[in-house]
Amino acid sequence: MARHDPNPFADEEINPFANNTSVPPASNSHLKPLPPEPYDRGATIDIPLDSGNDLRAKEMELQAKENELKRKEQELKRREDAIARTGVVIEEKNWPEFFPIIHHDIPNETPIHLQKIQYVAFTTLLGLIGCLFWNIVAVTVAWINGGGPTIWLLSIIYFIAGVPGAYVLWYRPLYRATRTDSALKFGTFFLFYVFHIAFCGFAAVAPPVIFQGKSLTGFLPAIELLTTNAAVGIMYFIGAGFFCIETLLNIWVIQVSPLLLFQNL
Repeated sequence: MARHDPNPFADEEINPFANNTSVPPASNSHLKPLPPEPYDRGATIDIPLDSGNDLRAKEMELQAKENELKRKEQELKRREDAIARTGVVIEEKNWPEFFPIIHHDIPNETPIHLQKIQYVAFTTLLGLIGCLFWNIVAVTVAWINGGGPTIWLLSIIYFIAGVPGAYVLWYRPLYRATRTDSALKFGTFFLFYVFHIAFCGFAAVAPPVIFQGKSLTGFLPAIELLTTNAAVGIMYFIGAGFFCIETLLNIWVIQVSPLLLFQNL
């Protein structure tokens, strides 16, 4: 039997536990380590700093900006004083908060003894808005049930003309009168507020004068509609109640306002 011959190309096995003294060591098997790099503990790192001239330039720039702000502040104050001397009041719009359209600040601008009438007058202004809005809703339902488009157009005109007109003609004069104690503004308020009361009283009754009175939610059209359409009649009765409450509040305000007017004459 032939003897198994190991692979002649295989690496020669070396026994690490065998005595290898007979094998000459390689002359370059061990390399000497490199010497450590020198480290100087006293070495410093140069960080570039602004020179004295740069700091002085920045200081002068800040001083110039401060002087400019002071100059603008003095100019603004001078203009405000000039406007105040002419009697013009700058009013910032702040009401309502979600969409400011008017200036309104009773607690801070109205004297304490006049705040009650001012609050009630403001309530009547909001009440007028509510009455005219409900009037549009009720008249719209009446139009759908055969009332005709004319009464609906008139209800829109009442709202568009009545709300801004009430604010400009009587509420704003009262607000400025209570703030400045102006007898003239009290007189303007008193004059136009009388027309406001007359309109609210007329709307609460709504006599058949203009288009059979169906353009206003008063008691007379409510009674008439109640026999033909109960739902529309009830809506008209609610509107008539709103106008009655508005009229009563208006009467209270008009009773108190002459006392304030005579106190400022």
